[in-house]
Amino acid sequence: MIISFIVYLVLFIGGIVLMGISHGLPDFQALVFCAGLAAFCLSMAWIMRAGRSGATRRSGNWDGGPSTS
Repeated sequence: MIISFIVYLVLFIGGIVLMGISHGLPDFQALVFCAGLAAFCLSMAWIMRAGRSGATRRSGNWDGGPSTS
């Protein structure tokens, strides 16, 4: 659980930092910004998937019916 949080935090903060510094770079601004955006999105996907009650798990579906997997 702690490792999962550390991975999330590194991706989240790293993505924000990359997006923040991208405007000040002389070259590769778009590439650095897209890398930061991808890291930010991966951090959100990581934290939603982590844990037993992850938001993207099939067994915890929201309609109350049986799970598909």
